[in-house]
Amino acid sequence: MSRRRLIAGAALVVAVLAGVGVYVYKHETDPIEKRGSASDEFETNEAPQPKPPPKQSNPRPWPTYGYNVARDHVSPYDARPPYRRLWKIDAHETLEFPPSVGYGNVYLAQQKGLFFALNAKTGRVEWRKSLNRCAASSPTIGKGVVYQSYMHPVQCLQDQAGANGFVVAWDARTGREKWRFNTAPIESSPLLKNGRLYVGSWDHKVHALNADTGRQIWSFQADDQVNTSAAYWRGRIFIATDGGTLYSLAARTGKLLWSAQSQSKFGSREFWYATPTVAYGRVYIGNTDGTMYVFGAKSGRLLWARPLGTYIYGAAAVYNRRVFVGTYDGKLYALDAATGDTIWQTDAHGAVHAAPTVIDGLVYYAVCSSCGEAAARAVARGPDSTYAVRARDGKTVWHFADGKYANPVVADEERIYLTGRSHEYALEPRHKAQR
Repeated sequence: MSRRRLIAGAALVVAVLAGVGVYVYKHETDPIEKRGSASDEFETNEAPQPKPPPKQSNPRPWPTYGYNVARDHVSPYDARPPYRRLWKIDAHETLEFPPSVGYGNVYLAQQKGLFFALNAKTGRVEWRKSLNRCAASSPTIGKGVVYQSYMHPVQCLQDQAGANGFVVAWDARTGREKWRFNTAPIESSPLLKNGRLYVGSWDHKVHALNADTGRQIWSFQADDQVNTSAAYWRGRIFIATDGGTLYSLAARTGKLLWSAQSQSKFGSREFWYATPTVAYGRVYIGNTDGTMYVFGAKSGRLLWARPLGTYIYGAAAVYNRRVFVGTYDGKLYALDAATGDTIWQTDAHGAVHAAPTVIDGLVYYAVCSSCGEAAARAVARGPDSTYAVRARDGKTVWHFADGKYANPVVADEERIYLTGRSHEYALEPRHKAQR
């Protein structure tokens, strides 16, 4: 009799442990999900819809990655398809990030070390550099200077032992080098604000540099490689790491204000590749775990989280109270910026690796044919392309048979510049050409 009780008791223990195991497994594998509220740290006066300055006083119509220091990826200029092509250049290698536009030029970094200053009207090469260094970032321009980040020498192997990199400052008109800051490889597109540059590097540091001299002002030790770019808001910078941590730092001193993390699963977190986007007093950032996270810019509190797909690599564009973001499993989403609710979703026709760009009520995004070839989760397949859909309902209104990694489109008052796999294009709205 006691043996039967013992067996029954053991079976009960096994059942309880199995139940606990199922609960723990489900808890560790289910993505985090939280709905937000418009009454919780949502500042409507922070609407990201900038107005362009007068043309004659606008020497830098697209000065940095994401257009501005908040990295909202919203153009202030009017341009709509159909377009006609004005010029095209072959960069002879992958273009991973989009150009910046200023001083009459388009500044473009090719992945394997070539850098071009192109005449914005004609595409003619005004000056160029050949550094034999890997580049995975956009240039930033200001005060007649172009700033560009570089990684280790080509072949561009990830986590290469002993690798180094630098930020270089060139005269925007002549290409003459002004200074160089040497450190570990840098993938960050430089953030320029108040005479300082902010970049992250492979040595787990965030660096603040004097933009005139390249001298380091401060550095912050993070938990892992810092391969995202920084965004700025009200004296703070926001930057994220491969360790799954998002940091808010005082721009002046580098003091840690708060940190937040992506979801931990079985003791590990997936990495941030997307640059933060700041709007409405919030920080919007997608993680490679496929979830869109939104934190209070002041508090660092998680305000909402929305699982969307298998991977999110690209930054979000935030416009008109909507968040636009794409996934590797082939979806483009418009989410309510306050709550995270889906307003619409559409078939992206392939994997979306980069941030969309919003221009004149249209959302431009690119499809990458080769992204996720070694992925462990589902990845959509489609040819390298660029699409434009209506921001209000996701309806496709334009398609271009080139695109890939980069934010597909930047703009100035006259034209848009589209980044393909290895070609850069200048396109003009046909209605402007007919004036």
